[in-house]
Amino acid sequence: MHTPATHTLALRDYGRSRGSHAHDHFQVLIGIDGVLEIEVEGRGAGIGAGEAQVVAPGDRHDFEARGHGSVCLVLDTPHPLWARCVERAPDHAPQLHALARYLAQCMRQPAHAALALQHGPALLLEAWGPAPPPSDTRRRRIDWPALAAWARARWHEPLTVADLADVACLSPSQFAQRCRDEQGMSAMHWLRTLRLAHARELRLEGMGVAETARRTGYRSPSALTAALRR
Repeated sequence: MHTPATHTLALRDYGRSRGSHAHDHFQVLIGIDGVLEIEVEGRGAGIGAGEAQVVAPGDRHDFEARGHGSVCLVLDTPHPLWARCVERAPDHAPQLHALARYLAQCMRQPAHAALALQHGPALLLEAWGPAPPPSDTRRRRIDWPALAAWARARWHEPLTVADLADVACLSPSQFAQRCRDEQGMSAMHWLRTLRLAHARELRLEGMGVAETARRTGYRSPSALTAALRR
């Protein structure tokens, strides 16, 4: 997985062959033509013309186009403000679609639309709409270092978002949104990052791969080795 240093706009033609991956950045998909079937962390959806979805960093997503394929405007971006758009429909969908179609035309003639493409990522974020006002539950402070220490002591357990939310005294959906807002990634990606960081520490201290895998909850030494290589 690779995090882009800046925004990257692309016009992508998805075929019927199935794909599956995750990114360390936000990915914004806006349908231009056809329908792209996408499943993000087990939640399925379809992105048709004028529809849009934001995939959070670390969220594994499977995708496959229906029929004759799908064309989407795709923005890969590290900008943390996109966290407010995950699992939230755009406030101004018609304007967002019109802007995406215009940018798609610009992508076909980039030499004549350099200014539009330069400001396209910011305009897409603006067209999505402002973040919803904070609620009382969002004001509850999360002690992230303490929560990380709690998780590190329980790598032998199959930790879930609900477990983390319970410790933070929030509902799973509230905790998931807070994690995206404050950590810039999904709750499970934050947990995977924490686990991997602990494994790296133990390996740097000289601990063997098998013992490190056992202590950090990886199912096998080879699974830990693969995670470290990624």
